[in-house]
Amino acid sequence: MASTGLQLLGLVLAVLGWVCGALVCAAPLWRVSAFVGGELVIAQVLWEGLWMNCLSQTTGQIQCKTYDSTLALPTSAQAARGLTVLSLLLCLLALMLGVAGAKCTHCMGDANQTSKARLARIAGLLFVVSGLAYLIPICWTAHAVIRDFYDPTVAAPLKRELGPALYLGWLASVLLLVGGSLLHLGSSQPGAGALAFFGGAMKNNPTKGAAGEAKQQEKSFV
Repeated sequence: MASTGLQLLGLVLAVLGWVCGALVCAAPLWRVSAFVGGELVIAQVLWEGLWMNCLSQTTGQIQCKTYDSTLALPTSAQAARGLTVLSLLLCLLALMLGVAGAKCTHCMGDANQTSKARLARIAGLLFVVSGLAYLIPICWTAHAVIRDFYDPTVAAPLKRELGPALYLGWLASVLLLVGGSLLHLGSSQPGAGALAFFGGAMKNNPTKGAAGEAKQQEKSFV
């Protein structure tokens, strides 16, 4: 039977990962200005995200501007946009299926537990796929930032550091992967396949079963 505790824990972790993923997608903190020179007074800090960049000043003023054209962005930024949005949409679909298939809900009635467990397992797999899809742009961006930071041909004003959004993105990916795995495991039925296999074998070979019982009876008389 499905485990209600594992299903609820998986759904809670997956929802937390989805919320963190939405925040990371909207936050302009994927890449932050890196100060590698000898200047001690920093007047401006540049933040870059998927949809906008912001300029923070020491006076406390922050000016943000969305990108003028999507086609003008690098290919990596366009791919990161697509993968993050796809991951969030998959999470939304998985959440609806997970709530409908959870054992503690009555969306499909209490009599149809097999179909509910199947929906919950599908939702768990979708959460895992969305976690992997979200992990790709996070790791890709981090690799590009680290590569450019240690590249001597890149000018110092163009170097960037890992922003806080990337660390939150890694956390969101882990939550989605763990939550989806727990939801899938909590909705599985361990031992059902083995029972069905042995039960089918006994039905297909009733003569062998009867012969075995006869032998046991003869041994008992002896």
